[in-house]
Amino acid sequence: MSVESAQAFYKRIATDEVLQKQLQNAASDEQRREIILAAGYSFTLSEWEVALAKISKSGDSISDAELDAIAAGVSAVPYQPPSSVWSGLEQISFDKLHRLFNPSAWSIRTKLSVALLCVALIPMSFTTYHNLQESLKSAEDSEYRKLELLATSNASRLDQLIIDIQRVAVQVSTDKDVVGFLAATTPQKQIAFRTSMQRTLDNVFRSNPDYDVVYIIDTKGRCVAATNPTFIAQNYAFREYFRFSIQGRPYVSSVLVGTTSGRPGIYFSNPVRSEGGKIVGVAILKIKGEDIWAIVNALQAGSKSYAFLVDERGVIISHPDKSLLYHSLAPLPPEKQKQAGTLYGIDQIKSLNIPELAAMVGAKQTAYTSYYSSVEQTRQMIGFAPLQEQPWVLGVNKAHAQFDAPLNQLIWQNSRSLLAVGAIAAIIALVLARSIAKPIRILTKSAQSLVEQDDFDDHQLAKASYANDDIGQLVHVFLQMAQEVKAREQKLKQQVLELNVEIDEAKKARQVADITQTDYFQQLQQKAQTIKGRLSKNDAAETDYFQQLQQKVQNLKGKSIRTYAEVTEGSNHKDTEDTQRSLSGKSQQSEPLPLGEGETPKANGKNQS
Repeated sequence: MSVESAQAFYKRIATDEVLQKQLQNAASDEQRREIILAAGYSFTLSEWEVALAKISKSGDSISDAELDAIAAGVSAVPYQPPSSVWSGLEQISFDKLHRLFNPSAWSIRTKLSVALLCVALIPMSFTTYHNLQESLKSAEDSEYRKLELLATSNASRLDQLIIDIQRVAVQVSTDKDVVGFLAATTPQKQIAFRTSMQRTLDNVFRSNPDYDVVYIIDTKGRCVAATNPTFIAQNYAFREYFRFSIQGRPYVSSVLVGTTSGRPGIYFSNPVRSEGGKIVGVAILKIKGEDIWAIVNALQAGSKSYAFLVDERGVIISHPDKSLLYHSLAPLPPEKQKQAGTLYGIDQIKSLNIPELAAMVGAKQTAYTSYYSSVEQTRQMIGFAPLQEQPWVLGVNKAHAQFDAPLNQLIWQNSRSLLAVGAIAAIIALVLARSIAKPIRILTKSAQSLVEQDDFDDHQLAKASYANDDIGQLVHVFLQMAQEVKAREQKLKQQVLELNVEIDEAKKARQVADITQTDYFQQLQQKAQTIKGRLSKNDAAETDYFQQLQQKVQNLKGKSIRTYAEVTEGSNHKDTEDTQRSLSGKSQQSEPLPLGEGETPKANGKNQS
């Protein structure tokens, strides 16, 4: 579609008489539109208006009189008014769309192609979709299971770390110098054990760089020995680890912030018992919080995944994002809020408000879940597992986008397979549909040619009838029928021709009978008979006279036959009457006067004897 096409049509319609006549003789606007499109012109309403404006400016436009001089139908397409062109084009487009979405108007080849494609692609599409959904579900379950296994493995490593450090704490609490120092009843006895006890504490502290401090507390909660001198003489009776261990139970704290050092860490405590089994103090081993966080942060499931640790209250005690430390996964009740605030030394525990992660709090077995992270603004998937040595839960978090990448690749692979199979099925469907529709089209064309032109192309039908299927049999039967019809038609034409000849002969006979049966002809014949009878009694002169009269009768009869033939060809009854009157006049002129009785005609000027 273009303005140039509209301009070209405008110029051609003013000069092309053949196109003008075609448009003038068109029976309807629809035929005129088809003629315009068949002539190779296509333009929109806006393009037509632009073309008219350009032609008007250039002065090349034709006048209204010239437009009226063109066929009446031309002014309607597209000159008067321009909107009729657009409406016509819209009608053509609408007709095409209507035919496109109307299966009953499709050709048999299109119907067969669509049917074969539907038979091939619809079941395959459902099967592919079902298999894809199952594959996606299986892949997602596998990914969650992987996160669960990774969380379980990392939780086991933390359990082993806790067990190893607890063993060190037990080793310190059972050291003879530590027991002897705390069990001594006098200062002199304590002095005897202090140097060796301090050496033991220093050796333990230097054995692992993750240790922050090792110290001993008496039964009143006062620190009596430590690797960090600032701890000595401090009272830790308020600490939970002291209250637990002084009752004879080992204890492992959360990641707490030390009141003396101000550094976070995990406290391992174990009761110190005398030889008699009496609890005489508590041995404490503190692990640096940064080292614990480093250990947890190193447990990753990919470049964009991370691990985090929550305590029994659902408070985060280890996370790569330090701003999220000591935040609860879900809002805490007032009592737990107060306990957690006291434990971690902060005024208020803020909540991340992620209800999907509430399943992690106090979990007893591995599981998985997903949630939307308002911090990262993406969907997250998480697998978690509880620790056996502590009421903590370790979670491994992974962005769902990382999982979506292989899923999208799987979807694309399935789609490509479906498209490839669909393309192959489409080609096969088109080939089959064409092979089926081709003989039917030949058959239809031959039947149409037989109706319109009384002839058909038997060569194409013969080629199409070579197939051994039902359509080939149909074409073969139609070919035989068409040949038989053609032969009968030729025979019928010959019979009609012969019948026309017989009808012409009978017509001539009727015309002769019409002439010979007239009263005038009967009178002539009677007179001829009378004269013939008289001539038989007369001499040779009378015979000559009779022969002359007979010759006149024959001549008159021939003229009557020719006159009636001319009358019949003109189909004019009036001319027939005029001919009869003319014939009657001539006969009266040539008729001899009647002879009286006893009189004889004169012959050749001779006297009667």
